[in-house]
Amino acid sequence: MSRLPFEAFLALRYLRPRRTFVSVITVISIIGVMLGVAVLIVVISVMSGFDLEWRNRILGFNAHLKISQKDPMTGEGLPLADFEAVRNVVSSNQHVIGAAPFVTGQILLGTQPAEGTGNPKWVAPIIRGIDPQLEDRVSVLPTSIVSGEFDLRGSSLLVGTDFAHGMNLRVGDRVVIYSPGSIEKLQRTRGQTNAEVPVPEEFQIRGIFDVGYPQYNSTIIVTSLRNAQPLYEFDENVVHGLQVMLRDPFLAEAVRQQLIAVLGPNFDIITWPEESPEIFNALAVEKNMMFFLLFFIMIVAAFGIVNCQITFVVQKTREIGILKALGANNRQVLWLFLSQSVVVGVLGVGLGLATALLAVNYRNEFLSLMNRVTGRELLPASIYQIYELPASIQTSDVAIICGTAFLTCVLAGLFPAWKASRLQPVEALRYE
Repeated sequence: MSRLPFEAFLALRYLRPRRTFVSVITVISIIGVMLGVAVLIVVISVMSGFDLEWRNRILGFNAHLKISQKDPMTGEGLPLADFEAVRNVVSSNQHVIGAAPFVTGQILLGTQPAEGTGNPKWVAPIIRGIDPQLEDRVSVLPTSIVSGEFDLRGSSLLVGTDFAHGMNLRVGDRVVIYSPGSIEKLQRTRGQTNAEVPVPEEFQIRGIFDVGYPQYNSTIIVTSLRNAQPLYEFDENVVHGLQVMLRDPFLAEAVRQQLIAVLGPNFDIITWPEESPEIFNALAVEKNMMFFLLFFIMIVAAFGIVNCQITFVVQKTREIGILKALGANNRQVLWLFLSQSVVVGVLGVGLGLATALLAVNYRNEFLSLMNRVTGRELLPASIYQIYELPASIQTSDVAIICGTAFLTCVLAGLFPAWKASRLQPVEALRYE
């Protein structure tokens, strides 16, 4: 004898595959739930992957906090003088693991190709002056060198992989740099006779880095603090600001309030979400919208379950009458038909979860196949700022998707099951 309650036993018996229209509808309903769950998990996991990947890569090269000085009257930014004293105060905070000075701004860079090998190329990247001794505490740059070495002694320069490729630069090549002051002087003296022409600074490429973020690899070049300060006519104790790395990036706002209380109102502190708000806000909105839009797949599957259950109740009217005549009560008949929706939900959600895990695991292989089939790059790094399709399966997201899908399946079968439980034996057997 089966140990299952007779409602569950009959529900499983009725769901056995048979060559009937109801069986076909049941299979379609299970497939619908499976596809809905799988698509939702895959899409939400990819969106979470984008969020995590961009955050890690942006924060790997950019600090969690940036501290600069401002004019108390106008609020305009000012150079940070005596930065060592400020750095000591910032480093004393228990949540800070590193603080380093930086000088940054846009410059004009020109290549120096060998004679007869082409014309010089000119571009205006962002230069960042750093302290090589402190940089490993605030960024991944020292460990991201893919060619050459992390060497900023003398007139040395580090460039990104995309920048080097675009400018046809290799380790050992030389470039010239015009500072903003030099460019302004050129403009003022243009057309004047016997005017003094500013001479550009010459640098040598000592290393090529790859921090995993194309925007940084293509637009930022790095030199030492001592080389960058003269470009902006700074003394050796003056910089643009400090980069600060925290133990937990999500404490950025709390640490900012603590540092403002210590440093005073003459300092401007920017957190990492404020520096790139459009990226993370857009991802959060897109993730929520994709969930609600794709959940309509689950609603379509729910209509299939309703259709299947209504058809099944009509076909089993005689059996319902017999069960009622033998003493089955309304609750037992309700659970008999509701159990079928539960089984469909369990099978659909389980298969959907397995399909989603498989798809996420082989997502980049599938993307490569689609690139070859279509002959197009479906994930251009220049647009999405990544080289591979990221994914991060969050337990909370999977639990919400699976739980919501299962609840939808159960609710879809509730009305047909309730109608079956209200059927009277006399009406069910009247024409038998």
